[in-house]
Amino acid sequence: MNSKILIVDDEANIRKVLKALLEQEHYTVHEARDGIEALALLKKEEIHTIITDLRMPNLDGMGLLKSVSKSYPDIPVIIITAHESVDSAVSALKLGALDYISKPFDKLEMMDVVKKAITVFHSKSKAPTDKEIHSELVNHSPQMKEVLNIIKKVADSPSTILITGESGTGKELAARALHENSSRSQKPFITINCSAIPATLIESELFGYEKGAFTGAVSAKPGRFELADQGTLFLDEIAEIPLELQAKLLRVLQENEIERVGSVKTLKIDIRLITATNKDLLEEVKKGTFREDLYYRLNVVPIYLPPLRERKEDFPHLVDFFIQKYNKKLGKNIRSIDKNAMDILMQYKWPGNIRELQHVIERMILLSEKDILTTENLPSEMSQLSTIMTPSIRPEDFAAQGSFKDIVKETTQKIEKNLIVKALEDTHGNVTKAAKILGISRKSLQNKMKEYQLRDPLAPDVEEDSE
Repeated sequence: MNSKILIVDDEANIRKVLKALLEQEHYTVHEARDGIEALALLKKEEIHTIITDLRMPNLDGMGLLKSVSKSYPDIPVIIITAHESVDSAVSALKLGALDYISKPFDKLEMMDVVKKAITVFHSKSKAPTDKEIHSELVNHSPQMKEVLNIIKKVADSPSTILITGESGTGKELAARALHENSSRSQKPFITINCSAIPATLIESELFGYEKGAFTGAVSAKPGRFELADQGTLFLDEIAEIPLELQAKLLRVLQENEIERVGSVKTLKIDIRLITATNKDLLEEVKKGTFREDLYYRLNVVPIYLPPLRERKEDFPHLVDFFIQKYNKKLGKNIRSIDKNAMDILMQYKWPGNIRELQHVIERMILLSEKDILTTENLPSEMSQLSTIMTPSIRPEDFAAQGSFKDIVKETTQKIEKNLIVKALEDTHGNVTKAAKILGISRKSLQNKMKEYQLRDPLAPDVEEDSE
């Protein structure tokens, strides 16, 4: 994908130099002279990263950052500032800027920050925003009621919290809820996705560095711990922290103090730490990739976010929220979703959870030519379920087909057979893998296959060779 960068600076020479540098790396570059021009361009172009000066006429960099954070929260913002404005740049980081670079900037440092920004964009762009926090943490299901109950109880506690759950379940949203319901809500909420930062840079990202600490460190820079002082630091994908850095992180939690890379000066900090992972950290401890003492230090208050497939009661509310959201975004007027389409959505396993549901609803709305979403608008992988999950039984057929009990039995068998056929097709006839998909034992699947005459009972188990 050709990444698009927006340069915002009132100095034509700065824009010219940056454009030439970025185009050498095959980025597509757009330009704006101030924040007002930048916001107008954002309405017409898809932008992946913004590089902006702080001091500009009309709308300055800080004003642009606030507008982007509100309307385009997925787009990382890089601040360019003069040395005498570093304090302002640090304030911008606390407001959500990804990073800042001092003038005159180092070309290698600039390209490293831009690459980081593009990585962050792709990791954030599919994730829900803080505006969706109330909707995505709806608590109609028992599981989410319990989550919200825990959040209310521990939000104002200084204890560290470990949020676990599959990708796309809204772990950052839960972290924001904890922050916004605490006495630190008016202080910074700083996030960092540990998987989006190269292992060689994660230490300087977390702890900051002094000028000359390493090649490219042309000026001192605070890390995320400093930026989060008095507020909340959220470390997503904590399992990706390198083992050698985990000891330093543990010391920070125990002593409440840090040292920048290349410094011998100790800095006291006051933060509330929230971490998250989609991995089983105890398994990582057993494998030797995560420190046991750090695990127990982080897991003071555990919060588990259930996958979407276990939150059936929340489904209609989430679907309705996304319909309203994408009606507004896409200029559509979808009123609702019909029962058949909703039934299929609820039967789907949702490996991508809420994030995947969000994309599916957006796609359905975009392609719909009616004011009600139907099975015709479903993605192909889900539309196949319509023939599996929707048997062609009409009430007037009851008398012809027998008793209600007989019809239910026959319909159940049809659905069961269709599911088995689909699982076998997906696994190319591998009985062991098909049984795993269906959640039954291999022996049970073999018996069902014989019952429905789906294979020759005397045929050998060819799937053994493909295991």
